Amino acid sequence: MNHFLKKVKTYATLSEMTSFWIFLPIVLVLLNITFLNLPAKLAYLSTGLFFLLLIILFVNNLRLARSHLEIKVERNELSSIINNLRDGIIAYDTDFKVLVFNKAAEGIFDLSAPSIIGTVFSPDSSKSSRSVLLAQTMFPSLAPMATMRSEPGAPIQVVDLSFDEPKLELRVSSVKIMDPANKLLGFLKIVNDRTREIEILKSKSEFITVAAHQLRTPLSAIAWTLETLLTDQGLSAQSREFATNGRKASEKVLKIVNDLLDVSKIEEGRFGYKFENIEIVGFMENILAEAATFAAKYGIGIYFEKPEPAAIPLVADPSRLSMAVNNIIDNAIKYNVKNGQVRIKLEALDKSPYVQISISDTGVGISKENIDNMFKKFFRGDNVVRIETEGSGLGMYIAKNIILRHGGAIRVESELNRGTTFYFTLPTDPSLIRAKETVVEE
Repeated sequence: MNHFLKKVKTYATLSEMTSFWIFLPIVLVLLNITFLNLPAKLAYLSTGLFFLLLIILFVNNLRLARSHLEIKVERNELSSIINNLRDGIIAYDTDFKVLVFNKAAEGIFDLSAPSIIGTVFSPDSSKSSRSVLLAQTMFPSLAPMATMRSEPGAPIQVVDLSFDEPKLELRVSSVKIMDPANKLLGFLKIVNDRTREIEILKSKSEFITVAAHQLRTPLSAIAWTLETLLTDQGLSAQSREFATNGRKASEKVLKIVNDLLDVSKIEEGRFGYKFENIEIVGFMENILAEAATFAAKYGIGIYFEKPEPAAIPLVADPSRLSMAVNNIIDNAIKYNVKNGQVRIKLEALDKSPYVQISISDTGVGISKENIDNMFKKFFRGDNVVRIETEGSGLGMYIAKNIILRHGGAIRVESELNRGTTFYFTLPTDPSLIRAKETVVEE
């Protein structure tokens, strides 16, 4: 590329030299007139000024010509890059006239760039069978299914669009194009075709769902058989021990199978929520009362710091929310130290329609390298695996999705060998709850 630019600059120099030789006879004529009509000293002075002016003009024109050519080269390079991107690029002005439509966009929308560039789009364009997909992409509210992935007001707006005819799954990132004076010039959309990726994920999810369903029935039968066997008073001590261990093992596997089914339902947007009015302080007290027995087995103390006022009403799905809270508390107990503590604090946030619940433990903690992976599917920290070899690594992923579905947020802070604290919020204003289930990615 540097070699190419040098060539361009050489051509620019030759072009300017040609202009110079055209301009030179005019200068010579002016010089002759000057010598004929002015005294010698003034003539020499004028000649010097003419030559100085000529040099300045020549240098400035040369720089300008080189700048223009470099801009053209950069523009061609940018155009080449845009045309060879794997994602579709659509740029349009404030009147929604399409200015850029690259090759990837042609493939996604089955439209040619010459037929689209210069076209002005409006919501009514979605009625045209020829460009309905493109119009719905430019105006996502018209799409059959649109899921926002970014916060309102974010510099880059990201939305997932789903189409049935033809089958398309698109992720569209939109950004405003501003000039140096902060004046809006237009918009740029980056369109990522995720159809194949989503189909693979759905196939994997369907496989997991079928396998989990096939496993759950015999596992339930095994657990029931062993449970029945343990009621036999004539069972020998050794047989009772074997049956007890077998029942515990089957229950653990059955929990993993149920977690897999829950994840599949979450990712398909059919986990199912039944929201109702609850009182969050009493709700947490009931959960902690049940967790106390489990904590006692590990020698862990549980402490609850109640808020003021002592009763806070909100809307939630009690079954799903208890699943999320129990997943966090169970980890805080299992990965704690002997005679450790789990502290739960519930507080209403000032000047905010949210309550915050924090669950802190004195356990093994999470390393800085692993903390970003905490809410990913199947993730388990290296230090955690050494303590508890069994586990699906799905609990935190499920908990995060449940809390986000309630309109809240979740985060974690941790220090290795010093403990971990999970913070999550829940809205006290029902209007902040998400209107429908969405697939929350890792």
